Amino acid sequence: MTFKKKIHSHYLQMVQDRIDVFRDMISSLTEDSKNDAKGSAGDKHETALSMMHIEQEKLTNKLKEAIAQKAVLDKIDSTKTTENIVSGSLVKANGIYLYVSVALPKITIDGINVIALSPQSPLGNHLMGNKVGFTFEINGTKYLIEEIN
Repeated sequence: MTFKKKIHSHYLQMVQDRIDVFRDMISSLTEDSKNDAKGSAGDKHETALSMMHIEQEKLTNKLKEAIAQKAVLDKIDSTKTTENIVSGSLVKANGIYLYVSVALPKITIDGINVIALSPQSPLGNHLMGNKVGFTFEINGTKYLIEEIN
């Protein structure tokens, strides 16, 4: 498995795990609210139920975000390499590996740190469409694109 494929698989698994956790939490809250509704009455009950619904809405929004991230990752062909940087490119700039896909936490694969970033982020925006050897500056830091996979 190539380095880029390992990165892609790791991020796909990370997002799928998040989706599973959010679904479990929402399911648990739904079950709790059903059980709570059977045996309680009064203001305290209404407040607790309201808090559960607010928490459920927050989790639902996080779930939607994770599903959207997975949809973006699912569209990426991790075996494809291009001369110009596109969504799905693994870029080495200033010795840092950047996976242009969606904004996700930094990971370490084969002892190498990789940062996933969105093409819409300031850095991602500067990278898109450029080739090896391109230089640019963001917030006083100069970047040189060394490699594109």
